[in-house]
Amino acid sequence: MKIGKKIKELRTKYNLTQEELANRLELTKGYISQLENDLTEPSISTLEDIVLALGTNLGDFFNDEKELNKVVYKKEDYFVKENVGSNITWLVTNSQKNHMEPIMVTIQPKCQTDIDYPHEGQEFGYVLEGEVLLCIDKKTYRLKKGETFYFDSAKNHYLKNVKDKICKVIWVSSPPNF
Repeated sequence: MKIGKKIKELRTKYNLTQEELANRLELTKGYISQLENDLTEPSISTLEDIVLALGTNLGDFFNDEKELNKVVYKKEDYFVKENVGSNITWLVTNSQKNHMEPIMVTIQPKCQTDIDYPHEGQEFGYVLEGEVLLCIDKKTYRLKKGETFYFDSAKNHYLKNVKDKICKVIWVSSPPNF
């Protein structure tokens, strides 16, 4: 089996660019390209991270049978990307092939998420914990625990935690964007 070919098949199946996959894994686009062209081989832990980000696991990755649609996702299935001041947890690891991409965003006190630039689609969010500012271009909306947001993704947007406590938000993007 050509590992690189299989990685590329999965990546393109879920409409991810090499750069998008690399960003999720904190790798370089060049490294992903080398993997896909079988110019280098990943360590087992790197390969495991890659296949998780592509919505599968090592067992299924090496199994040539048709992939079944997963229905239930457990904590061990989640994929987490840590950023400075916030992290993103993909709750459905293969959601790139679906119409929605649910994530949980955890924002540290006095921090914010990266700016999400305009793109096609819509966003929905539910504040699980804390209080957050939803910033869409120059407009700001304050949301508390139990409140929701819904908007078109046509403008720059991000979340900001101005409080002294952690904030957690379930965020769903349609189509998948993260």
